[in-house]
Amino acid sequence: MDTMDILARPAPTPQRPLLGTTVLLVEDSRYASEAVRLLALRSGARIRRADCLASARRHLETYRAGVAIVDLGLPDGSGLDLIQRLHRATQRPQVILATSGRPREEVELDCLDAGADGFLPKPIESLAAFQQTILCHMPRDDWPRGLRPVGSEQVEPDRLALSDDLVYAGRLLEDDNVKPVFVADFLQGLARTGHDNELLIRSRTLAARDRDDIRPELRALIEARLPTTRRVI
Repeated sequence: MDTMDILARPAPTPQRPLLGTTVLLVEDSRYASEAVRLLALRSGARIRRADCLASARRHLETYRAGVAIVDLGLPDGSGLDLIQRLHRATQRPQVILATSGRPREEVELDCLDAGADGFLPKPIESLAAFQQTILCHMPRDDWPRGLRPVGSEQVEPDRLALSDDLVYAGRLLEDDNVKPVFVADFLQGLARTGHDNELLIRSRTLAARDRDDIRPELRALIEARLPTTRRVI
């Protein structure tokens, strides 16, 4: 970090330990994004969101992120490719974290090999875990002075964003250019974030089949969870 960055950044406090930090979240789920937005704001961080790789590249052309949180499953490619690019960049973010709705043991090693500093499993909802995961990879000089309270606070995003994600998944399912397994993986992440164990089990089973004929079963899962007023996709 150069001298101008240090001078321009407000000093973090124990209550707002990420004050002055810009977080770039690359995530296509509105529900998961809303959770991270709430956590970032309560930590004092600024947050910008990109919902695909192309949008993330545009963001990175105009500003520098201190922290990048990258979902692995994105509509236009793998988040691992972006993590590799960020890791090799001349101005690398201080902290690069991967996130996914897939089981940690299946994906974490690949994330670290690509250059990520750590992994945030979904659901991302604990304020203490969010702050600690970021701070442990930042220089000690950027930590707040004094004791930092560690509580049990969790965030709960607006459930309307969950409905929006289900509508989005339904649209993806009708796109012949999108593989059904991508939709199944998206639903896994949504199930973890929304604490829907039945959806998690069924979407994982369908993802493991990785065949085009799972579309009707995915469609039934989506429609069963949409409110009556949002059934039409």
